[in-house]
Amino acid sequence: MSVTQPAAERVRVSAEPDWYESAGISLGVRVGNLVFTSGQAPIDAQGATVGVGDFERQARQALANLSTVLTNAGSSLAEVIKATVFVTDITQQDIFATLRAEHFPNKPHLAESFVEVSSLANPEWMIEIEAIGLVG
Repeated sequence: MSVTQPAAERVRVSAEPDWYESAGISLGVRVGNLVFTSGQAPIDAQGATVGVGDFERQARQALANLSTVLTNAGSSLAEVIKATVFVTDITQQDIFATLRAEHFPNKPHLAESFVEVSSLANPEWMIEIEAIGLVG
């Protein structure tokens, strides 16, 4: 037996200005009570890289961008249930652990993958963060 349900509506999440519009991707997509974000990079609203060579500053910018996307979708950092953090240097894990405790203090703790990659879309980027958050 199979059950057919109507597909949930997908709603594009954006910001003003939308720093990913020129790339042809959404900052995030809301489906029902879930928000799926694109990887948030250490860029300002105009798309310029922030904190070149400074991991903590880049991580803080990526987290700020993530917060903006989630907020614009009706969610927040407090409602993140899963995050994937891509870094170009795994030894930065302790710095990110401090930031994680600061930005995601709620329990139960979020599920997270912390992954070293050889590079990101821009060679100046040291971190990119994507997340799934709840709405309501």
